[in-house]
Amino acid sequence: MSDDRPIGDTVERREELRRQEEASAERQHARGKLTARERITGLLDAGSFTELDPYVEHRASALGMDQRKWLGDGVVTGSGTVDGRRVYVYSQDFGFMGGSLGAAHARKICRVLDLAIQNGAPIIGFHDSGGARIQEGVASLGGYGEIFRRNVQASGVIPQIAVIAGPTAGGASYSPALMDFTLMVEGIATMFITGPRVVKQVTGEEVDPETLGGAETHGSVTGVASLTLGSEAEAMEAVRMILSYLPPNNLDDPAQAPSSEPSRDTMDIIPDESSQAYDTHDLIDAITDAGSFFEIQPFYAMNAVVGFGRLGGRSIGVVASQPSVMAGTMTIDSSDKISRFVRLCDAFNLPVLTLQDVPGYIPGVDQEHRGIIRHGAKVIYAYSEATVPKVTVILRKSYGGAYIALGSKHLGTDFVYALPGAEVAVMGAEGAVEIVYRREIAAEPEKRDDLIAKYREEFSNPYQAAKLGFIDDVIEPGEIRERAIAAFELLSKKRVKVHPPKKHGNMPV
Repeated sequence: MSDDRPIGDTVERREELRRQEEASAERQHARGKLTARERITGLLDAGSFTELDPYVEHRASALGMDQRKWLGDGVVTGSGTVDGRRVYVYSQDFGFMGGSLGAAHARKICRVLDLAIQNGAPIIGFHDSGGARIQEGVASLGGYGEIFRRNVQASGVIPQIAVIAGPTAGGASYSPALMDFTLMVEGIATMFITGPRVVKQVTGEEVDPETLGGAETHGSVTGVASLTLGSEAEAMEAVRMILSYLPPNNLDDPAQAPSSEPSRDTMDIIPDESSQAYDTHDLIDAITDAGSFFEIQPFYAMNAVVGFGRLGGRSIGVVASQPSVMAGTMTIDSSDKISRFVRLCDAFNLPVLTLQDVPGYIPGVDQEHRGIIRHGAKVIYAYSEATVPKVTVILRKSYGGAYIALGSKHLGTDFVYALPGAEVAVMGAEGAVEIVYRREIAAEPEKRDDLIAKYREEFSNPYQAAKLGFIDDVIEPGEIRERAIAAFELLSKKRVKVHPPKKHGNMPV
């Protein structure tokens, strides 16, 4: 592109933008990817996009950069609407220098982040970048720092969603990690701090990009990905779904939707025998409005389930034990998953419904040595800190520290209900009897079953906890939905003044 064009020649500059888009489309489509502008127009309502800074160019001259110019400097930024609601967007253009981030590129992203924060609207970023622009040196690194600082400023103020639709390497991976949701497109998205080539040079390990940091890896192993999607179109639909549950900012409440009755009953889902597994998704679908449950991190730490749903049209967050995976025990990964989701709900005024069927934290040397104490403490911190309406239903097992951590009244939950067969105790009756009555059992083994029954009657049934005020009512499975709706309606105007005043807490990590 020549730099001797007349100043103010809008027609020529617009023609140059069109040629750039065609060149980018040819390269991106050959890789099975959309262009930066195609992603934005595919997400936003038709005709709603207003672009910002389309003519910005970098000012670097070293290493031949004075001969490499591109209007917009490899990122498209602006604003539009999704289902009529204002959002701000940026989309990296891999067609120019692999979407690498230079100073001008960073300034454009920073500007749109500032506007999103100032106007209280969500920010959506499409990431497709090889990382820092080496030719611009430390200016590129400084640009990342400016973006990271704004991601932190925006955290808990506006929803931040990253769509990974290509490589996201080095410093480029930290901005999505600071955002609320990271969506990865299978087959084209990768995220890693150091790529396969560097890994091999430093450690001698040979690994391909997909195994090192592909969508499946981050969706099921690391937990970096909130969702993995089969195509860019599916990722855009997932963005729309997430936005439909959230308010535009932390000062607003989520929009109300029409209520719809579930398609099934709760009565036949939960087995009477506490050792028999069931799929908690069936229970969630029987409680929430029909078709409204939208799961987050579905393939990570699958012993716990988190996601958005609606009750009587009201957006809520759902946290549930998953008895069909590891008996629903709590682990390091499930603790991280639950705590982050509860804090997200609290930040954006979504009530939290917790469905508890948990035999405790999983025992073992590996979990202890990897820090289950500090990870488990995150759950306690998140529930204690949250001031949104909180309702917990104890379904069957509720033992030990997991009973306390997973939305108990002791941590400030507003209403706690239990089913008639719920066992609320320090541990299961069998284990407790083996400890408390070990001498009696050693002398008369035939008494063991009677002692277990006695312990359950005296210590682990829900009425004992109800006598102490730890449970508000004992209800039948078929009453869960109506009780939860009524509870959240009672709590709909809840406001809590945080005491004592503080800058912020020091959450365990």
